[in-house]
Amino acid sequence: MADLETNRQDDSTPNPQESDSAPSFAAASAPSYTRTLFLGPDGLRPGWGLAFYVLLFFVLQQLTVRFAWWRDLGDSGLWSMLLEEFGSLLAAVIPAILLARIEQRSWSSYGLAPRQAFGVRFASGAVWGFTAITVLIFALYGFHSFSFGHVVLHRARLARFAMYWALYFLLVGLFEEFLLRGYTQYTLTRGIGFWPAALTLSCAFGLIHLRNGGEQWPGLVAAALIGLFFCLTLQRTGTLWFAVGFHAAWDWGETFFYSVPDSGMVSPGHLLSSDLRGPDWLSGGSVGPEGSLLCFVVIAIVWIVFAKTHPKVPAREHSD
Repeated sequence: MADLETNRQDDSTPNPQESDSAPSFAAASAPSYTRTLFLGPDGLRPGWGLAFYVLLFFVLQQLTVRFAWWRDLGDSGLWSMLLEEFGSLLAAVIPAILLARIEQRSWSSYGLAPRQAFGVRFASGAVWGFTAITVLIFALYGFHSFSFGHVVLHRARLARFAMYWALYFLLVGLFEEFLLRGYTQYTLTRGIGFWPAALTLSCAFGLIHLRNGGEQWPGLVAAALIGLFFCLTLQRTGTLWFAVGFHAAWDWGETFFYSVPDSGMVSPGHLLSSDLRGPDWLSGGSVGPEGSLLCFVVIAIVWIVFAKTHPKVPAREHSD
């Protein structure tokens, strides 16, 4: 009996090896549902990042626009226009700064590396942009759809308006390029790939021009195609600075230097008393040169020449 009781006691003694090999429940080590919902393998999921960015941008932009036009700053609203554009740029940048911290990414990942600011890429883009609008204007002139008129600004007024529109369109270039090809392009690329993201955002770029009074569908399509070209420059150079320079110089040349409507917008402070004439499909009509059939030809030429002269970079690498 004693031996039997001893054997029973031995049988009931826990085996350390069996305890160590006991399976652990997956639920105890798995991440929480909330963490899985918001975070993926490479950080914040693209959809949530994009939604937060767009929401905060719209809130901030509404506030800055109201502030810019809160009181009359004089000069027929030109100073309020400048302040509005600067505020819109801040509204596009601030959410990206916050998300860069949340996602633990370098600011330069979004295309505007500070060390490249207003450097060779920017200057090269400005030359390309002014050259492109010049080719378009002279093509219109060759088809008798454009007249230069005469110079209407002189001395101090000429210098003042030249500098004003240069600063204004620099802000426009920075704002629109970063809004649609900065954080948004980078984040949407993580979700659906570079060119699907580029097509989506370029279509949005075209539709944004609907708010311009004289805009028509040819101008919308041209804006979307120019947006796609800017995406090509981003892919080939790894930076937005080329696109910013191109965008600013194109708009400055169109609005101030050649003094024609820019995407349906007619602004004061023109250098020339120029005039567009002939059928709308050729002259662009109320849209300006961007509504002309010749604009699509110029975009195609610029795309081909740029693609041949700028080989694709191995990856989107940026310097802080």
